[in-house]
Amino acid sequence: MLFLVAALLLLGFALGTVAHAPLSFTLVAAAVIGVWLAVFAVRERHSRRHQH
Repeated sequence: MLFLVAALLLLGFALGTVAHAPLSFTLVAAAVIGVWLAVFAVRERHSRRHQH
């Protein structure tokens, strides 16, 4: 339960920060996070294929 409360607080803080940030900064940050998640997904898929 404490984890859920902490996650919601961080989400609220992040959304509040994004609301006050310029749109260009928000789009660049979203693109960076998206690329990072895509790289992570590809690395995970690649490592799982080679373990079996």
